[in-house]
Amino acid sequence: QVQLVESGGGLVQAGGSLRLSCAASGHTFSSYRMGWFRQAPGKEREFVARFSWSGAVYSDSVKGRFTISRDNAKNTMYLQMNSLKPEDTAVYYCNHYPPREDSWGQGTQVTVSS
Repeated sequence: QVQLVESGGGLVQAGGSLRLSCAASGHTFSSYRMGWFRQAPGKEREFVARFSWSGAVYSDSVKGRFTISRDNAKNTMYLQMNSLKPEDTAVYYCNHYPPREDSWGQGTQVTVSS
């Protein structure tokens, strides 16, 4: 069974950076399309970034600030987040794309202070 474990979140000031990691077990990253999602307090979970055949795709709200990458040898995916804003505060999750309901992990909390 696929298990996805997110890490790397924390508290950062506006303008700062964080790098999130998503470690997978039970399958090989290179075999699947993967993505990042987030859920802010009181809001629905939303798409952040994903891989596609032609490169990476980002939501308009993070384009130019976030970068998705992966290390297939380590079976790990990353989300480099720069120029963070208070509105980026959320729990961040990795999952397949489209997401699979049985693959949601615990997520990692990112809090950006103003």
